[in-house]
Amino acid sequence: MESRVKLLGHPIHPMLIVFPLGLLATAVILDIIYMFNGNAALVTVSFWNIIVGIIGGLLAAIFGLTDWLGIPAGTRAKRIGLMHGGGNVLIVVLFFIAWLLRLNEPGNVPTTVPFVLEIVGVLLALVTGWLGGELVDRLGVGVDRGANLDAPSSLSGGPAQQSAGMPPTTE
Repeated sequence: MESRVKLLGHPIHPMLIVFPLGLLATAVILDIIYMFNGNAALVTVSFWNIIVGIIGGLLAAIFGLTDWLGIPAGTRAKRIGLMHGGGNVLIVVLFFIAWLLRLNEPGNVPTTVPFVLEIVGVLLALVTGWLGGELVDRLGVGVDRGANLDAPSSLSGGPAQQSAGMPPTTE
């Protein structure tokens, strides 16, 4: 099943998810490092990583929802997609609550509750990331029809499947 929304021939959702995943995971790593060295700059960067990660997650969710709506009802892919998307929304909510709780802390330092919410969010992201991989790698969601090892460039404007009798591309 091909993605419903593409940019330059590639699905937009997987292009966008790397940013919130990276920003939110980095926020937790910076908070952990801060706990050991006390460098206040780290929590400042972590605090801003969280809000930018939330915004990126919401943007990625729009394109993920668009693709999910195109999955046929009653399929395993539809169920997995619902768990993937629902889990990712929960991750964004957990990080948003953590961010809100940090607003009133001096220097936006995470106390126990926000830090635990961040850790739970990152652990849940491992699960939802696996579910996203299951959707693409196992169930073929977002994969071009006819995709193959010798498919022409997505910028060619042609389909992934070569026409019969045409030599494979060398790109």
